[in-house]
Amino acid sequence: MRIYKKDSCITFRSTKSDFGGLSNMAPGYPIKINDNWVKTAEALYQALKYPYNPEIQKRIIFANSPIVAKRISRYYEKFERPDWLNVRYKIMKFCIEVKLKQNINTFSKVLLSTDNLAIVEYTNDDKVWGAIDKGEYYEGINALGRLLMELREKYRDAPNGYFISPPNIANVTFLGIDLKENLNYL
Repeated sequence: MRIYKKDSCITFRSTKSDFGGLSNMAPGYPIKINDNWVKTAEALYQALKYPYNPEIQKRIIFANSPIVAKRISRYYEKFERPDWLNVRYKIMKFCIEVKLKQNINTFSKVLLSTDNLAIVEYTNDDKVWGAIDKGEYYEGINALGRLLMELREKYRDAPNGYFISPPNIANVTFLGIDLKENLNYL
């Protein structure tokens, strides 16, 4: 668990806030994976839970909104990859890296506008991906915020040579295509 002083971090909760583009739910940052458009990083993340089920992946990526994509994913939880809890951070990292790579002009501006401040996804109840309000500070693992801070530093260090690759895990498959073998999205 980490603690973030409110006066030394930026937060996002709504996609409509100043830093809302940092959210996986944020519209306006589409991702193209091997000729298939995915509306948000959240939809891609949810779809990658189901590498053995392209039909479930299609339902998720064709959902009207990222919230609906997440609901659809929850409906099929019994079919998610058995190692999901072990690989979810690597997959999230991959999703936000692809979001940046394919939306470099817009997403990089939001990411760099955070300066050197801690990035916190403020939430009421998710102490894993975000952090909750504890008066003068936020408390939580804040996994998404930490991945975004890591991405910000990686991009700052090499804005012109920014390179990503699929996570080093088995079965990173999207609509029947192994993303480690077919890199058309990079």
